[in-house]
Amino acid sequence: MSTSRTAQLIVQSAYVSLGIIATLGSLGLYKASFDATFYTYFTNLSNYLCLIVMFVELVRTARSKSDGYVTFSPKFKFICVVAILLTGLVYNFILAGAPDRDPMSNYEVTSILFHTVLPILFTLDWLLFFRHGAVTWATPLISAVFPLAYVAFVFIRAALFPSAQNLFPYFFLDPSQQGVNGILTWIGVLLVGFIVLGYVLMAIDHSIAKHAVKARVLATY
Repeated sequence: MSTSRTAQLIVQSAYVSLGIIATLGSLGLYKASFDATFYTYFTNLSNYLCLIVMFVELVRTARSKSDGYVTFSPKFKFICVVAILLTGLVYNFILAGAPDRDPMSNYEVTSILFHTVLPILFTLDWLLFFRHGAVTWATPLISAVFPLAYVAFVFIRAALFPSAQNLFPYFFLDPSQQGVNGILTWIGVLLVGFIVLGYVLMAIDHSIAKHAVKARVLATY
């Protein structure tokens, strides 16, 4: 872990800058055509949330006058880390190779930033600059509320506005492709994966915290 204010400013500034570039792309700027369905994608929503969190971190770091760990809402940061890693993993291992997806779209700037670069940077920021040990056993379960709320949003929107564009943004949520049983299976598998990922990250969080305590104890001798 690092308490370097300079290192934090570099990473956080880079993230916010790249996040703005990707956000503009998600709205359709680089294709000169506004995407009115930008808010229907979990990828976009999770990245927007992480961008807001990182911007707050950057402001707080810029205002500080000395080195120190980032202290902005460590449990909420953890929830965001789980969400953004899920975004990257699901995309790269499931969606990127989907039959109905144009392979060239995987190499667009926005796609690369939102699905790979920014998830890695956000996770590194958490690993390097936060004081660890605040995550409890309940936190990974609480983290699952975000994707579940997203799934609920997709189906409520579909029920209220059945003629809306991009009704089911992902094939595994589309009843015409998966059927009810298929959708429930996908949701169950992804939910379990999400929770398992949360507990893996919790174990990493606790491990880093223990090593930090040992290092402080040894430094006193």
